[in-house]
Amino acid sequence: MRLEILGPVRVANGNTIKAIGAQKVEILLATLAIRSGQVVSVDQLITEIWGDEPPRSAIGSLYVYVSQVRKLLREPGSTASPVVTSPSGYMLTLGPGEFDLHDLTRLVKEGRVQLRNGEHEGAVRSFEEALALCRGPLPTAARGPILRGFQAWFDEIQLECREGQMEAHMALGHHRELVSDLYLLSTEHPLREVFHRQLMLALHRSDCRGDALLAYHQAWRTLREQLGVEPGPALKDIQRSILMDNGR
Repeated sequence: MRLEILGPVRVANGNTIKAIGAQKVEILLATLAIRSGQVVSVDQLITEIWGDEPPRSAIGSLYVYVSQVRKLLREPGSTASPVVTSPSGYMLTLGPGEFDLHDLTRLVKEGRVQLRNGEHEGAVRSFEEALALCRGPLPTAARGPILRGFQAWFDEIQLECREGQMEAHMALGHHRELVSDLYLLSTEHPLREVFHRQLMLALHRSDCRGDALLAYHQAWRTLREQLGVEPGPALKDIQRSILMDNGR
C-alpha cells in the first residue's frame, strides 16, 4: 500500500489506484497523513473538515469517516489498520516507501546537498524527480490550519525545487535552453527575485545583454509597483556585472 497526497489523495496497491470519492474523507486522510506518526485530536480533525462551525453531528460523522479510511487502507486479507485510535484522537502510521511525502522530502534534501557540493547532474535529477511527485493542488475545501499550512509549505517546496533545478542546469552550461522557462517562471512568480536573477544570468550568458538589462528593469518596476521596494543585492550585483560586461 502506498498513500499519495501530493495532489488529489489516492491509495495505490500494486497496479490498482483508488481515488477518494468523498471530499470530507479525503480531507480526513490528508490530515492524518500530514501528521503521520502523531496523534491528531478529534477537535483538530473536526476543524479541518468543517471549519469553525461544525454541525451537531460532527463527532458521529467523523467516526464514520474514520471507518471508511480504515477500510480504504486495509491490505487485502488483513484485519489490521494503519489508523490507530488513541484516547484523544487518531494516528496514522506509515512505513518506508508507503508515502509520497516522505519521498518528496528525501529528494529535496538530496538535491540541496548535491547542489551545495557541486554535484549538478545529481541535483537536476533529484529536483526533477521531486517535482514529478507533485501532481496538483491538495483538497481545495480544506478549512483548518493543518491543511492550509501544508498547502503553503507544498507551494514553497515546489518553487524551491524549480529554483534548484534552474541553478543546477545553469552550472552545467544550459543557459540558452533555460531562457523560455525562466521567462515563464519570472512572470508567474513576479515577486520571486531569484527567478529574475536566473533569467538575467541566462540571457547574459546567451549573449543577450540588452534583454538581460530589460529583464532587470521589468523586475525593478514590478517590485516598486507592488511592494514599494528596490531589488535586493543579488539582482543589483547581476545588473552591475552585465553593465561592466565582465563575463559573470
